[in-house]
Amino acid sequence: DTNSLCEIRIANFYFLIIFLVQLIIDTPTSPMTSGLPLFFVITVTAIKQGYEDWIRHKADNAVNQCPVHVTQHGKVVRKQSQKLRVGDIVQVKEDETFPCDLILLSTSREDGTCFVTTASLDGESSHKTYYAVQDTKAFNTAEEVDTLHSTIECEQPQPDLYKFVGRINIYLDRDEPIARPLGSENLLLRGATLKNTEYIHAVVIYTGMETKMALNYQSKSQKRSAVEKSMNAYLIVYLCILISKALINTVLKYVWQANPNRDEPWYNQKTETERQRHLIRAFTDFLAFMVLFNYIIPVSMYVTVEMQKFLGSYFILWDDDMFDEELGEGPLVNTSDLNEELGQVEYVFTDKTGTLTENNMELRECCVDGHVYVPHAICNGQILPGAAGMDMIDSSPGLDGKEREELFFRALCLCHTVQVKEEETVDGIKRGIYQGKSTSFYISSSPDEVALVEGMKRLGFTYLRLKDSHMEILNRQDEMERFELLEVLNFDSVRRRMSVIVRSSSGEYYLFCKGADSSVFPRVVSGKLEQVRARVEHNAVEGLRTLCVAYKKLTHEEYEETCHLLNSAKLALRERDKKLAEAYDVIEKDFILLGATAVEDRLQDKAADTIESLHKAGMKVWVLTGDKMETAAATCYASKLFHRNTQILELTTKRTEEQSLHDVLFDLSRTVLRQHGSMTRDIFSGLSDDYQDYGLIIDGATLSAVLKPTQEGTSNGGNYKEIFLEICRNCSAVLCCRMAPLQKAQIVKLIKASKEHPITLAIGDGANDVSMILEAHVGIGIMGKEGRQAARNSDYAITKFKHLKKMLLVHGHYYYIRIAELVQYFFYKNVCFIFPQFLYQKNFLFCPLYDTAYLTLYNISFTSLPILLYSLMEQHINMDILKRDPSLYRDIAKNSLLRWPTFIYWTFLGVFDAMVFFFGAFFLFDNTTFTSNGQVMQSLALWPTTTERIQVRQHNSHYLHFHRDEKIQLAHMSNMYKCVYFSNRQLFKRNYIIYSDY
Repeated sequence: DTNSLCEIRIANFYFLIIFLVQLIIDTPTSPMTSGLPLFFVITVTAIKQGYEDWIRHKADNAVNQCPVHVTQHGKVVRKQSQKLRVGDIVQVKEDETFPCDLILLSTSREDGTCFVTTASLDGESSHKTYYAVQDTKAFNTAEEVDTLHSTIECEQPQPDLYKFVGRINIYLDRDEPIARPLGSENLLLRGATLKNTEYIHAVVIYTGMETKMALNYQSKSQKRSAVEKSMNAYLIVYLCILISKALINTVLKYVWQANPNRDEPWYNQKTETERQRHLIRAFTDFLAFMVLFNYIIPVSMYVTVEMQKFLGSYFILWDDDMFDEELGEGPLVNTSDLNEELGQVEYVFTDKTGTLTENNMELRECCVDGHVYVPHAICNGQILPGAAGMDMIDSSPGLDGKEREELFFRALCLCHTVQVKEEETVDGIKRGIYQGKSTSFYISSSPDEVALVEGMKRLGFTYLRLKDSHMEILNRQDEMERFELLEVLNFDSVRRRMSVIVRSSSGEYYLFCKGADSSVFPRVVSGKLEQVRARVEHNAVEGLRTLCVAYKKLTHEEYEETCHLLNSAKLALRERDKKLAEAYDVIEKDFILLGATAVEDRLQDKAADTIESLHKAGMKVWVLTGDKMETAAATCYASKLFHRNTQILELTTKRTEEQSLHDVLFDLSRTVLRQHGSMTRDIFSGLSDDYQDYGLIIDGATLSAVLKPTQEGTSNGGNYKEIFLEICRNCSAVLCCRMAPLQKAQIVKLIKASKEHPITLAIGDGANDVSMILEAHVGIGIMGKEGRQAARNSDYAITKFKHLKKMLLVHGHYYYIRIAELVQYFFYKNVCFIFPQFLYQKNFLFCPLYDTAYLTLYNISFTSLPILLYSLMEQHINMDILKRDPSLYRDIAKNSLLRWPTFIYWTFLGVFDAMVFFFGAFFLFDNTTFTSNGQVMQSLALWPTTTERIQVRQHNSHYLHFHRDEKIQLAHMSNMYKCVYFSNRQLFKRNYIIYSDY
């Protein structure tokens, strides 16, 4: 990142100016006193940041030079991914990642479909189905693909992952081209991975920065910590102090020399020309005083801070508690510039899938007519292995109940879009192998569907495969049952349910439906509704994802009518989605309720404890996910982001369809502000019983409406953003679901730009999280299952979400305390160093109090090394106490150790100590004279006790001025120069000359 090297900091720029002044005019100190420290600072900074940029450059090259198979002249050749061009036809094999955005032409499967995981894009690791163009799916080999002649028209690149509009014109046998529409179901996105399909052929449509993944990236900018901003502010204050001191000394010099007896001595009288150039002389005198006092600005502070950050970052790398044995990896530090920012975080924005959760759902229980079944524990009244210690739940229904129980299990085995694979290799480990035998392995577009099918397998009903449009299942008696799959009514977020129509081997038609309780219960006409509803509510409180299962039998005539209704809607060219929704609404009704399921998306180890600790530390945690609202909400309950007494406020598309956005926002605002106005409480301290805790849920579509700039300048428009922020401030937790990657970054940017300007942290594990990681003040990537894009683009990378607790509460706390004391000490010691020089200017004649070598080395080595070691090793509170008591983090919040009162205290302390040093030495050595070897002189016969001023001159060089009280300096200088000339201004004609010994 060249910006980091080209960036000119205030102190560096100032010392460059001082260095140039020393080169141009006659100053009391050597130019090397400013030039060497400046060169040292810039060199060290450039080496450090250059090394970090080189590491990033290597990671970028690894992606750009990844090999890709391209079809050329009927053959498959290898190319680097950076050399792909629009129009190239690429071949992608199973488990490979798509190098750019592609239009699917053909696949190894006969039906022209392929399965893809988009975990790095939208956070969902489930398998999704994509479709080849109908007229090109027969082109399966490189030779056949090479004969294809077609053109593609498509929209300009845009970041929406779920939208694509295009058209392909296929030329066959020189006839008029066949035009086919292209949609998002034909578009394979860069970053997604091919699954359960041997190979595909696809044409490149968008490359490089025009791909949807790249358009969702936030542009990377140089991040600056709050501490560094405080340092720059303090430097400006000290610069003003420096200018004031130089100005005061310049004025006092000319006031002093206004008396003719105090002007230049007779041998150094000014010429008439010099007397007329008094303004220029005054300006050069001012610059000379600036140079004399410039060491109040700590030029080496930046390089010491850089070294402290760089060396201090190794404490994270060496932390064994953050090492993951499973991955065999520990944390990474991609930039050390933001170490102390880890101790200032106020908002944490986290992804859900793969970050909070393991993305590994498991069926916990199912309820049939009020009877509860637990996989591995109870099955049809029989206690199975692994049931020890579990609650024994009545699962012995009557004869009629047993039939309904088996129908419930069959419904879950049939009502899904699960694909079956014999085995799968993931990271070199074969899955689907059990006791050396190959077993079925399930993949699906919805991970909870896999959990349900696997749960049914443990309860005695095994889904085998979909073959020739027939679904095959194995019942408890190990008998195979075949059902013909006739129609699939796919799940959508508005209906919140899905259905299938199947025909049994006996010719009966069934419509099985599963979905959210709120979308199934209103359509039920019979069944044990109250018993199932009670169990569903119980499981929801436990944070489990609940689904209800219902069915109805269809006659042949009803089935024919249903088919006609569905086909009419599917063939519509306009408003197809609306007509399909209307058809589904007509078909999915008059159900008989069978039961409900409870699925758990297992949280990562100690994720709930980490979130609870972050809350106690004073941080607000927001979950930003591309997942469905119901799934995300269940995770929020399980991770203790939402509690049982949390009142959920919804700002979703469903609600804004019933009310206007304006009304919804103002209703929510009144709700939270009424409670906020009635009580004053720190929302992060213990919750009182009578205080209502609020949690907000918002979806991506509604967020776009809130952030959308208004066209008219009405009073209602334009303030949605502020109302939304006010609602969020009064909520203990916020869940944002169905978020596009760029929307995640917009949320972070919105909070960053709010009037409090809080410090934000974003954490995620996929490419869909990169934008918010780059936008936040601190970005943390998790090295998980969704690739390493997030880890590569982050400031820090960890292996598990639980490590965030120690990184913030311990490392962040230590880093901030250390750097704050380092910065304050640097300003303090420079005041101590240079204020005596200010007091020393008796006759305002640029007399340096310190030797040149001492001026040069004071900041670079004499005083920087001790504080550097202190700032690396200091632990003011034991590490275990910091982890045990998160509230200690709040003591350092909002840059509390670098506020102006603390800064002023350190400055006045420096002034006081400087006066002690100066006047202590003044009175201690008032009547004592030292020789150059440090011995006390007994007598000096020729010493002029009434001397006002002593000037030492060597070979027409500039004068060095000394005063009456500096006998040690005079004795020292008499050994350095051949002659020392005394001018007694009170006895005008009496002059003394002391000759040295050589």
